[in-house]
Amino acid sequence: MERRIYQKLVEWKNKKDRKPLILNGARQVGKTYILQEFARKEYAAMAYFSLDREDSVRNIFNDIHRPEELLLALSAVRGVDIKPGHTILVLDEIQECPPALTALKFFCEDIPHLHIAVAGSLLGLSLHGEVSFPVGKVDMLNIYPMSFEEFLLAMDRESMARLLESRNCSVADSMAEEYISLLRQYYFVGGMPEAVKAYAETHELRLVRSIQQTILQNYRRDFSKHAPLREVPRINMVWDSIPSQLAKENKKFVYGAIRKGARASDYEMAIEWLVDAGLVYKVSRVSKAEMPLKFYEEREVFKLFMLDVGLFGAMADAPASAILVGTDIFKEYKGAFTELYVHNALLQAGRKIYYYSTPKSTLEIDFILQNGGDICPIEVKAEENVKSKSLRTFVMAHPSLKGYRISMKGHADQGWMQNLPLYNFLTAFTSDYSDSP
Repeated sequence: MERRIYQKLVEWKNKKDRKPLILNGARQVGKTYILQEFARKEYAAMAYFSLDREDSVRNIFNDIHRPEELLLALSAVRGVDIKPGHTILVLDEIQECPPALTALKFFCEDIPHLHIAVAGSLLGLSLHGEVSFPVGKVDMLNIYPMSFEEFLLAMDRESMARLLESRNCSVADSMAEEYISLLRQYYFVGGMPEAVKAYAETHELRLVRSIQQTILQNYRRDFSKHAPLREVPRINMVWDSIPSQLAKENKKFVYGAIRKGARASDYEMAIEWLVDAGLVYKVSRVSKAEMPLKFYEEREVFKLFMLDVGLFGAMADAPASAILVGTDIFKEYKGAFTELYVHNALLQAGRKIYYYSTPKSTLEIDFILQNGGDICPIEVKAEENVKSKSLRTFVMAHPSLKGYRISMKGHADQGWMQNLPLYNFLTAFTSDYSDSP
């Protein structure tokens, strides 16, 4: 399946000042697949090692510290001559072998021409302090679940995906009905590659939901495997609270929704662990709509979003018929699905996202971000019923700003506000796909 991050990998390969690459992402978002696909297409040879499965390789990193000797040992184990520019060295699940992370620093310093890419979520490494991170000695790329455009490609709708990239809004709007149908399918399937592949090949909804539940179970096992023992129950409680938190009209994270009387100090580490694992994303409130937004960030007030809309549906046990067809049963959750989808799309597009509200939450703007030299307030609507009282009030108070409403309606510019369709809004916020290497 085509992934847009592939081009970023090619750019990394061609960099003159290339460093060892860490491809960072949550479990099962496609790290291994894309690195192997990249290696096969762009290199004469690949030396691949899975550090969670190969005890002998972990022992090599534990026992040998000189990079030249490491290469010789790894070459011998795999039977591949690891030559800079000819062979790419791929280390998968690097979080299972902290000394391998340390080795990246020495590869960078002593064998700078070596092409080395590693994959891992780095679970626990930053929290446990088992090893120092090779700051300044690595390039980093983040990989996320598949975007809506990548979902279209997987569904053999290449022309529709390319049309969204072309910025031809009028033609895209003429196909709104088909885009909306596919978007509803994306809400159910989400972007986890295994689920997308299964749906594209079979269209079996039960199979997709079974795959999603398995992924969620694997995440829970990771909690117990990687997190500090005393934090595991709290991580589970935060994780379990997310669907109900996002279902609220005011989606600000409330500790009391975890359990009665819960305090921030009890759950701060659990939340940060989930953030470090790439399973949730934190969107902080800003108190002012002024540049730079970072100056006005209130980190203690935030929303939490899950990594994938399909997994969110599985956690919420949302019926497939309600998501795909739309019923009153879905009414309670459609706003949550829509806001989560928009957040994740903006995140994948490389944007730093905040939200705005007044101290007493009498007025709230779903998202606010910097786009070049502009500040963009964004209101998200799940359907075509698009009254925008909060957005209008906000823009009237900040007349230098233009508002954006993302909804099921087509493109429309009303002067003070521009409506963007849910299936085609990213072109208004130009940016690269993900973090640059």
